[in-house]
Amino acid sequence: MAKRLQERELPRGVHVFDFGTGGLDLAYEVMRGYDALILVDVSRQGGEPGTLYVMEADEDSVEGGIEDGDMINPHGMDPQTVLRFVKAVGGWPGKVVVVACEPAHVEEMGIGLSSSVAEVVDRAVEVVESTIEEIRAA
Repeated sequence: MAKRLQERELPRGVHVFDFGTGGLDLAYEVMRGYDALILVDVSRQGGEPGTLYVMEADEDSVEGGIEDGDMINPHGMDPQTVLRFVKAVGGWPGKVVVVACEPAHVEEMGIGLSSSVAEVVDRAVEVVESTIEEIRAA
């Protein structure tokens, strides 16, 4: 999906990164200081595989920071952990939106998309682009 977004003509100041499982890299990038962040990921919400969700993450609703002794796996930081970390170090971007897709299945290590998820990638790109427009207009 990141590749498809990178191929599009996006507004100036919009950056697309593919962090894969590099959640700590994502956290450090966010702390550079962005006005907004759009995360694209999978999310098990109980819907049919391929269902798209758009959710806004409010800083106040994100669990407190990373406490002393909490273990952070830099290769396995999910978006929630990334946001907890960013909040803990005071690097929260102005607005955070998560565009997520209901997976057919999730494996620890796997490559590729199920057919139900692959079918909605173009629609997900459109959702991200419209979310960018909404954020820029606000």
